[in-house]
Amino acid sequence: MPEPATPTLLVTVSGHDRPGLTSTLFDAIADVGAEVLDLEQVVVRGHLTLALLLAAGPRDSRLRKVVVSVGTSLGMKVAVQSGTGDNAPRRGGRAAVVVLGAPLLASAVAAVAARIAAHGANIDRIRRLSRYPVTTVEFDISGADIATLRTELSLEASVRGVDIAVAPAGLARRGRRLVVMDVDSTLIQDEVIDLLAGRAGKEAEVAQVTAAAMRGDLDFAASLRARVAALAGLPVSVLDEVRADIQLTPGARTLVRTLKRLGFSVALVSGGFIEIVGPLAAELEIDHAHANRLEVCDGLLTGALVGPIVDRPGKAEALRRFAAAEHLPMSRTVAIGDGANDLDMLAAAGLGIAFNAKPIVRQQADTAVNVPYLDAVLYLLGITREEIEDADEADGTPTRAPDLPAR
Repeated sequence: MPEPATPTLLVTVSGHDRPGLTSTLFDAIADVGAEVLDLEQVVVRGHLTLALLLAAGPRDSRLRKVVVSVGTSLGMKVAVQSGTGDNAPRRGGRAAVVVLGAPLLASAVAAVAARIAAHGANIDRIRRLSRYPVTTVEFDISGADIATLRTELSLEASVRGVDIAVAPAGLARRGRRLVVMDVDSTLIQDEVIDLLAGRAGKEAEVAQVTAAAMRGDLDFAASLRARVAALAGLPVSVLDEVRADIQLTPGARTLVRTLKRLGFSVALVSGGFIEIVGPLAAELEIDHAHANRLEVCDGLLTGALVGPIVDRPGKAEALRRFAAAEHLPMSRTVAIGDGANDLDMLAAAGLGIAFNAKPIVRQQADTAVNVPYLDAVLYLLGITREEIEDADEADGTPTRAPDLPAR
């Protein structure tokens, strides 16, 4: 015969938080000799909610009186519910759903929760990851088909004006990763080819070709050769000038610094030029960099390139090569980009993130970030703003206000 289920008490305590409250409650419970089966506590704007699942055996009645008495004496509301056994085992299909908004409206949260419920999944826990410069919450759910739910929630994201990422939970969300980024309009705010063209007096001409290539209207390799040809005759010294003019995307330094603290590997893959990307990678202590190389003769740009072009397939191949060098499976890779030539790389990665991207890229990527802060990517990986700032403080890194572009 099966053993009878153990009687249990579900105790919920709520009220104004203050130091020593939890320890006082548990001191009283310890005198009864109860066993703690589950425990969860959260504090929101000074209001504490504590849930306990306790087993007391034959001391069940005494335990009930003790928790009610002590909780009431502390000025807390106490609810006690009898039952049997531990929590039901969580279902499979565990996933993390991260919702990011600026602002994050209650209507968006309601819509996401409704979609999860309609999918047949359950929300087990919710926590806040950041309050500024954007508000981010993470839903810990079970019973999900990740690919299907990702598609369903992407529709909700476009309607509600929020960014939503769906990723496997558990061990898949932990451990070392490789993060590979595009450079132009992703890590930096500029398009380097346009900056160079400006010095050649052909900025408008080249900008039109750049825009068409990023939309996917033109073959990238052919368009790049045409744009580089417009640079013929420029002195090589303009590369130093352009490097000095480059503006990092807000949050870029924070993103790279935090990833490196976590032991992640970081790489840059660009359809731009290694003469710019290489020094940028060295400055930020990025592990790998791959980009096109400009041909130089007698101190002048010839208008040609040296070696194979880093195009759409080339970016994906670089991602695979860097993953192999870091001894990481592709499932442990993250790719971030904004243009059509990033699509193969985003598709090949374990998580492909479209950052302030063209519509075709947002539609095909696993998730999208549409706020102007590159470090918002950290929230999609389950890292909180408090963790980032605590690490900065421990290292003596100045924490800047969220609206300053030098972040």
